Amino acid sequence: MSSIAKHRQSGCPTASVAHRLVRGVAPAAVIFLGGCSTASVLDPKGPIGADEKSLILTAAILMLVVVVPVIVMTIVFAVRYRDSNPKATYSPDWSHSRVIESVVWIVPCLIVASLAWLGWTRSHSLDPFRPIASQARPVAIQVVSLDWKWLFIYPDEHVASVNEVAFPVNTPVDFSVTSGSVMNSFFIPQLGSQIYSMAGMQTQVHLVANAAGRYAGLSANFSGPGFSRMTFTALAMSATGYRQWLAAARQSPQRLDWMSYRRLARPSENAPVEYFSSVEPHLFADVIAQYAGGEMKKMTAGS
Repeated sequence: MSSIAKHRQSGCPTASVAHRLVRGVAPAAVIFLGGCSTASVLDPKGPIGADEKSLILTAAILMLVVVVPVIVMTIVFAVRYRDSNPKATYSPDWSHSRVIESVVWIVPCLIVASLAWLGWTRSHSLDPFRPIASQARPVAIQVVSLDWKWLFIYPDEHVASVNEVAFPVNTPVDFSVTSGSVMNSFFIPQLGSQIYSMAGMQTQVHLVANAAGRYAGLSANFSGPGFSRMTFTALAMSATGYRQWLAAARQSPQRLDWMSYRRLARPSENAPVEYFSSVEPHLFADVIAQYAGGEMKKMTAGS
């Protein structure tokens, strides 16, 4: 007979409370997990996302080593030492226990040390500036966050798109990111590593998708009234599908120069997907340079 069954037969209140707690928490956990979208950091589709999921779960488990015993002991102490329990031991002179002191100091220290080690090692291995090793030639994509839309420029292909970005599967993508407006954050949850976009500055993030599919991209930093609808679609495609996507973009009658960029940069919500068959050289650099003092005045005057 199991120890739990023995406790139940003996009418132990602690076992009864624990049993009710499990029955109450289990359905809540199922409901909570059921509400999680599959398009999340817990459903990664690339090595960066998979490593970040592992880090999140490992850190959570380490912290639960403290949280769970504290919750259990709180319930046990409340039941065992309740006023109506005649078997509870009353020890007003008790003041010290080497075992308790050892546990409350050593265990948290070990957990903090483990989290520090994880933070140090993963902050380097998951550095968004760190290129992804691969035999495939990386795809370069320049990202500009606007109000409230995303502009993607392909400098090697001389095309651009709005609110849709495509790249071949199993191929590293080198994103260069800036903002044409306020500070924002570029994030494809299933691929990992969100990165902030800031006006007048350029940053980088390297990602890769291991499975073909349509992945949700979003803004992860509040940037005004259109923030909640500032989303885009990331298309991880076969090599053939990617070439077809580029061919379709080159059929667009729209051309992206500084004047059309200024029109595109005007605040708007729920912007449709657009394609540009050609891009003015150095447009991405000009977007960054517009916030550099006198250069900004010159470009603004020209718009």
